[in-house]
Amino acid sequence: MQDIGVTRVGSHNWVMAYVHIAHDCVVGDHTTFANCTNLAGHVHVDDWAILGGYTGVHQFCKVGAHCMTAVGTVLLQDLPTYVLASGNTAQAHGINSEGLKRRGFSAEAIAGIKRAYKTLYRSGLTLEEARAQLALQADEVAEVRPLLDFLGRATRGIVR
Repeated sequence: MQDIGVTRVGSHNWVMAYVHIAHDCVVGDHTTFANCTNLAGHVHVDDWAILGGYTGVHQFCKVGAHCMTAVGTVLLQDLPTYVLASGNTAQAHGINSEGLKRRGFSAEAIAGIKRAYKTLYRSGLTLEEARAQLALQADEVAEVRPLLDFLGRATRGIVR
């Protein structure tokens, strides 16, 4: 949806002071935007994402569900579902396990998501090889499927 001239913001979001959500953005539900977070145009933020203060998101980036950024994070690529990221430019640092616990994810689901994270980030596999492994893992743990689906939608590369 490029240049439709509409920014859409879902329900039950917490938008703090001096946040900028630019043109043609799509923001899901239950998100948190800490002070001075900035989204460039055409950014998509999925449900339950938490963007720390002074996070900057480059145009056309996608931010996955249940992820979290630290203060001062700069996202130049898509941030996959469940992933914690920080830095300029952003690097991945695990999964948002505390947020998942608070939202009622089971211990088994969180363990499956951690396994998927290790496959994607620590196995040494190419992205395509990791996606093939994640497809098998999603058959065992349904909560891995949103991560796999996100990777299929990523257009700017992923924070990796």
